[in-house]
Amino acid sequence: MSFDRGAVGRIGEEAACRLLESAGYAIVERNWRCKLGELDIVARQGDVLVIVEVRTRRTATLGRYGMAEESVGFRKKMKLRSLAQAYVKTLKQPAQRLRFDVIAIYIGDDGKMERYKHYEYAF
Repeated sequence: MSFDRGAVGRIGEEAACRLLESAGYAIVERNWRCKLGELDIVARQGDVLVIVEVRTRRTATLGRYGMAEESVGFRKKMKLRSLAQAYVKTLKQPAQRLRFDVIAIYIGDDGKMERYKHYEYAF
């Protein structure tokens, strides 16, 4: 089965939301956008607002593109921090605590998740 980049990303974000919800997180926003860019998932875990960056790779392409979690570099982290600041400004009640997580999703040729890794407090 062939997937374009957008489809792979959507599959990964769906899987990440299911994983978060099954772990007790409440999904607050998906694909929140502003002029600076987009946050994949904003969730709550208790009193913590969690900004979740989802990175998805097809297992068939791992040798070419590396591990999903390795693609969140310095520039992406800075952008996510700026986006989080913009998001928090939109809230009626500011978040008491904020955390950045990365979820790496690996899907097979059939489009199903084969494995994942959730990095809490990623940066």
